[in-house]
Amino acid sequence: MKKLLFFCLGVLLLLSSCGTTNTLSHQGMARIKEYDFYHADIPDSFDGFRIAFASDLHYKSKFKEKELAGLVNTVNALNADVFLLGGDYQEGCEYVPELVRRLAEIKTRFGTIGVMGNNDHERCHDEIIEQMERVGIRILEHENDTLSIGHERIIISGVRNPFNLSANGTSPTLALKPEDFVILLTHTPDYAEDVDISNTDLALAGHTHGGQITLFGLYAPKTGSRYGQRFRTGKKENSKGIPVIITNGLGTSWMNFRLFAPSEVVLIRLHRVK
Repeated sequence: MKKLLFFCLGVLLLLSSCGTTNTLSHQGMARIKEYDFYHADIPDSFDGFRIAFASDLHYKSKFKEKELAGLVNTVNALNADVFLLGGDYQEGCEYVPELVRRLAEIKTRFGTIGVMGNNDHERCHDEIIEQMERVGIRILEHENDTLSIGHERIIISGVRNPFNLSANGTSPTLALKPEDFVILLTHTPDYAEDVDISNTDLALAGHTHGGQITLFGLYAPKTGSRYGQRFRTGKKENSKGIPVIITNGLGTSWMNFRLFAPSEVVLIRLHRVK
């Protein structure tokens, strides 16, 4: 019985610490988490489109200079078509210039697009937006951005402060059409359940850190989501069946430590269902 227990613990440890891609040296994160996403609304021109997604850098928490350099190198090596950011960029306004300068070194076909997190609304909000937009990083504050290839397009929809529903409780996706292929970018996954996000085909979120400290990756005492384990990490669905991918993020917040909640960059490949 003891041997079986140790074997199971060993397997859980291995699964929680290994990434899904072994072809890259991804210093600065534990893994690249990959998803293949299939949908009939994906245009032909975007079949095979590659999206890199990262959130919760909390620079400089556990995510410092070495990890930031690793992020730049990793995302560039992924050959992504667009890089999306989910907010909570900093643990101090003095770190913003250095962070933005390095993020500007990430090069993709359609650039970098992000939203703001709760940390960013608490301090240096305007400074972050100003510096990011100066280097060409687009921050969506309840706005929709269009990525076009020829006459076909997909839409990135970004939520402003998803914790303030009195001001932001109407999703920017409601202004779009059902036949559009729409990716909703929101800092917290709770937004996908708390408000009507109709016309969204895929939501991307962070904030939870995968629980940051978990029991072998199966349970976290603290998730940052009022829905607990339901929206802690991975690919989930809201009550309307809309898929939500929640990343563990890169940095740390309430404690400078991770346990069975590996830091990650997400890579999503889009596939048209014909």
